[in-house]
Amino acid sequence: MSHHVLLGGKLHVYKRENSRYWQCSTYMAGKNQRMTTKAESLAHAKEIAEDWYLELRGKHKRGELKAGKTFNSVADQFEREYEIITQGERNLKYVEGLKGRLRLHLRPFFGQMSVRQITPGQVQEYRIHRIQNARNGKPPSRSSMHQEIVVLRQVLKCAQRHGWLESVPDLSPPYKASGKIVHRAWFSPEEYRQLYEATRRRAQKPKKKRWAWESAQVHDYVLFMANTGLRPDEAMRLEYRDVKVVMDDDTAETILEIEVRGKRGVGYCKSMPGAVRPFQRLKERNNPQHTDLLFPQGGHRQLFNNILAEEKLKFDREGNRRTAYSLRHTYICLRLMEGADIYQVAKNCRTSVEMIEKFYASHIKTTLDAAAINVRKVRPAKSKETGDNRELAEIDA
Repeated sequence: MSHHVLLGGKLHVYKRENSRYWQCSTYMAGKNQRMTTKAESLAHAKEIAEDWYLELRGKHKRGELKAGKTFNSVADQFEREYEIITQGERNLKYVEGLKGRLRLHLRPFFGQMSVRQITPGQVQEYRIHRIQNARNGKPPSRSSMHQEIVVLRQVLKCAQRHGWLESVPDLSPPYKASGKIVHRAWFSPEEYRQLYEATRRRAQKPKKKRWAWESAQVHDYVLFMANTGLRPDEAMRLEYRDVKVVMDDDTAETILEIEVRGKRGVGYCKSMPGAVRPFQRLKERNNPQHTDLLFPQGGHRQLFNNILAEEKLKFDREGNRRTAYSLRHTYICLRLMEGADIYQVAKNCRTSVEMIEKFYASHIKTTLDAAAINVRKVRPAKSKETGDNRELAEIDA
């Protein structure tokens, strides 16, 4: 490795093997500071390195260069802790997604910074950076940005626990107005009928014979999901041994009792009677083992989207995109429209009453009680003096 010493040993310029660029380093603020000059010429690299050193020294004198753990080292510790401590409590895909956000977005921007340098202003710069450097010109969605900030907060909390950071800075977005209340894409009763009639026609008459199995699966998938309220990922993990056909004592109807494994661990669901026949058809069609999946990975997602497009149901009137998740939203909305208890719906869907009130109950017209809203104050009738009363008044006078 080529190596040159500058400024009386305070600055080093070197080139690693298999690299065409010169690097520079110095020891300052209690740690080694390094940077690539991105220069192939030694003379040019020395000029860049000296300018970098003088700028770094100025920051150090002004107190802007703080010693401490870098974001990358704290992120390494966080990943190690998180994966071990939450083992069995968090879905593996969720953990991988968390690592992916760190690797793709957070580490490239904050990686070499000290965690003490990550201020609300730096976080705002990160938001601007993500929008201005969007891939394919498409900025990240509000949900994606929120998830990345959640991971950033987790890393900073890890630094605080270990004493590497005094307090976690305010990461809330500035200039944010009150959020507009929007509902999640669902199928109205008329649209849901249109959808399952379309999937039924496709199941009875598939466009190609080799698509017969997928078409039948999609039809049963739509009915099963809209009558259970399962999340798509929960349905994908569902095995035949997790589902039982039972007679419900309270309603005297045949329903499904489902043992659900999802992002919050094991939960339970009691279906509507409409889910029983699709489940029975799945068993008859697939002749499964008890450990087989109800909906094995296949082409049902693409076929489902094709049917939505053909029926012009892919988007609702607000432009919200409908997906398999919309069947869960449809289940919740239809239950509320039928007058189901919101607490019981939340328990059955393994979510909170707050989430249902925010995203579903706000736009269901049947949750509004007109009798309670259209209350009119009873006003006493105005008294009118009769002729006899006037005469009595005159006599008394």
